[in-house]
Amino acid sequence: MEIDVFGMNTHTRVHAHAHTHTLPPLSWFTSSVVSVCCSSPPEMAEAHQAVAFQFTITPEGMDLQLSYQALHQIYRSGLRSWKKRISRMQNRVIKGVYPASPSSWLFVVIAILATMYMRSDPSMGLIAKIQQHLPLSLHVSLSSQGQTMLSALVFSTLLWLSVILALRFCLKLLLSYHRWMFEKHGRTSTTTKVWVTLLRLLSGRKPLLYSYQTSLPHLPVPTIKDTLSRYLESVQPLLTGPGFERMTGLANQFESSLGNRLQRYLKLKALWATNYVSDWWEEYIYLRSRGPIMVNSNYYGMDFLYVTPTSVQAARAGNTITALLLYRRKVNREELKPSRVPGTVIPLCAAQCERMFNTTRTPGIETDVLQHWQDSEFVAVYHRGRFFRLWVYQAGRLLSPREIQSQVQRILDDPSPPQPGEEKLGALTAGDRVAWSEVRKRHFCAGVNRRSLDVIERAAFFVTLDEEDQGMRGDDPAGNLDRYAKSLLHGKCYDRWFDKSFSIIVYKNGKNGLNAEHSWADAPTVAHLWEYTLATDAFQLGYTEDGHCKGEVDRSLPHPQRLLWDIPSEVQAQVSSSLAVAQQLADDVDCHVFPFRDFGKGRIKKLRISPDAFIQLSLQLAYYRDRGGFCLTYEASMTRLFREGRTETVRSCSNESCDFVKALAGGEEEEHCRQLFRRAAEKHQNLYRLAMTGDGIDRHLFCLYVVSKYLGVDSPFLKEVLSEPWRLSTSQTPLQQMELFDLKNNPEFISLGGGFGPVADDGYGVSYIIVGEDMINFHVSSKHSCSGTDSHRFGQQISRAFKDILALLSSPDGKAAMPGSPPQPHTKKAL
Repeated sequence: MEIDVFGMNTHTRVHAHAHTHTLPPLSWFTSSVVSVCCSSPPEMAEAHQAVAFQFTITPEGMDLQLSYQALHQIYRSGLRSWKKRISRMQNRVIKGVYPASPSSWLFVVIAILATMYMRSDPSMGLIAKIQQHLPLSLHVSLSSQGQTMLSALVFSTLLWLSVILALRFCLKLLLSYHRWMFEKHGRTSTTTKVWVTLLRLLSGRKPLLYSYQTSLPHLPVPTIKDTLSRYLESVQPLLTGPGFERMTGLANQFESSLGNRLQRYLKLKALWATNYVSDWWEEYIYLRSRGPIMVNSNYYGMDFLYVTPTSVQAARAGNTITALLLYRRKVNREELKPSRVPGTVIPLCAAQCERMFNTTRTPGIETDVLQHWQDSEFVAVYHRGRFFRLWVYQAGRLLSPREIQSQVQRILDDPSPPQPGEEKLGALTAGDRVAWSEVRKRHFCAGVNRRSLDVIERAAFFVTLDEEDQGMRGDDPAGNLDRYAKSLLHGKCYDRWFDKSFSIIVYKNGKNGLNAEHSWADAPTVAHLWEYTLATDAFQLGYTEDGHCKGEVDRSLPHPQRLLWDIPSEVQAQVSSSLAVAQQLADDVDCHVFPFRDFGKGRIKKLRISPDAFIQLSLQLAYYRDRGGFCLTYEASMTRLFREGRTETVRSCSNESCDFVKALAGGEEEEHCRQLFRRAAEKHQNLYRLAMTGDGIDRHLFCLYVVSKYLGVDSPFLKEVLSEPWRLSTSQTPLQQMELFDLKNNPEFISLGGGFGPVADDGYGVSYIIVGEDMINFHVSSKHSCSGTDSHRFGQQISRAFKDILALLSSPDGKAAMPGSPPQPHTKKAL
């Protein structure tokens, strides 16, 4: 990948010109107001809800008629808004004093007053000095004892704040310790044991979602020497002798000349910014990309593999929407537990949760912009070519699942046809970003189009009520899974709104799934949301015996509102053009989804092998057999141990992995192959640990490249590094909340995980999810236009590699495979 187009983008907002009209007679105005209050066609629904009073002007004066029902709804909505404000203020206080608690202030005050009562001065004279510096007015109005009490309160508060700062500093120091990750399982050092004890003591109180944010360390900048050394080691198995010598020369030249200069700027940014990578990564990798985000950037998540909780489309939509809004409530109230490294008390950064809802990506000429709104009481719905606004709150109350089902059913039963140009309008978000930006500025910045677009962009999320059936069903379950994946990844290219932070798709047979935009967060954040949604839908909200949502229905709820559009021929032409671009991209994608059931992590861990290392080495073997060689391999690792951390690359193709693959493919002795496998697995684990702890290669080189562009200097080395294609892009979809799924009693509720499109035109995209002890689900993607790739063929190679490696390690001499290693953290792809 090569990044270009650097510099700031100047945004020009197009303002609509005001039009002047002759005022109508007063009688027309008053009669129109009454007609608006009394009518209820779809186009008048918004005005009907907005009017809280009616008035008529007569010769006797003005007759004012208040709508108490409307005023009551305004009062309830306002009350909900104020409750949220108070909750936010309360949470700010709780987060601000963590790891202490607000009540600890009272403990300190009582302790100080108790010692003073015992004729002791714990402040060593500071209380007396504070008393001397009290304002003169307080000396006059307060007695001597009152002045002493006030001074003691001031001292207690200052002492309390000092202790909090000290505790937070200690917590930050503790969270900066990462040597625990490099220790063998069962060989924990004394230092690490003490560290764990102290960390547990400081993390004992129940934290809020964002309690750890200010205590997380900043991502360190690796040294130029270390990064270049690791880079050269990673490309050595991929280059011939002369090629490697040339690259070594470029690296040495870069280190001795431009590298140190760029490094100084980068260290300056690291001192100033919260995270020296994340803002540039978001902007230059995602938001400045001018090509379609559909397939190239967005990714998808699937429903349960074997189970569909209900076949009633409106009911599944009702429970899914409700579960998502319950999750949003937990995020807003910070009631979610902070994510942690699996099996530990070590917290992960939660900053990506902030833009999960009410967020959209708006197009620009040079760069897109992420827009986030504080709250939204509605979702945007697409069905059969029409767009609707569906209110999910009534007078500050979240609608019941059955009420949302009833509202969704009204949309499904609505017989009205799409307006001219409305049906395929979503294709604008699937095509090139520049074209969408130009059309948006010319035709969507005023009038009815602006209002309707605002509804979609400000909505909590987007919902598509799809007219197709999907899932593993019928006589061709394998083929149907592949079609299900393609539907979630791109659909018809116009029936999703790809700019939204995420879109929910509910199919006609009750199956569901999601499509997520990538710039605002990485997949572990979305996966956490989706796990909660599926579990809440199936196990908490549930359905009646006939498949409908539970709860009562308020029949007086206003109908969902049709969004109105005025789509001129120029826009319709651009919609067709964008659709053609998107359709060509979608038709080229070859998706293959398959569950591997022969064995899972349970069997692998009995051999004392990291499941992730086993899978990655299997992928290397599969690729070698499929393409006859090796390639630059991307595995995403998280850097959320650091504040605002996102991802780092693990270069899974190493000297050690290539040696193992060549030995096994060449039929060398089993014992020799097992030794090479152990060495390769340990190497992979070490690369993973380095990436997680801030010593990766690719984000550092990327940021150095950005600095070079800002300085206007060219580096042949950096240009070549960032143009290298990732022909094998892999990631593990995390399963983070196992407590929500009882796979022993409900083994059929197995998650399918999710996937993404291929990164390189001649490469593969592979996503996998480890489910329970006995299954690993794979999502493979490639392009039909490349004659050398085939997703189904590669899937067969993966299964074959799995079985061959297990057979190798399970042979009589290979049961004690390798020493244990720490739990493998979860990851997800970043483009």
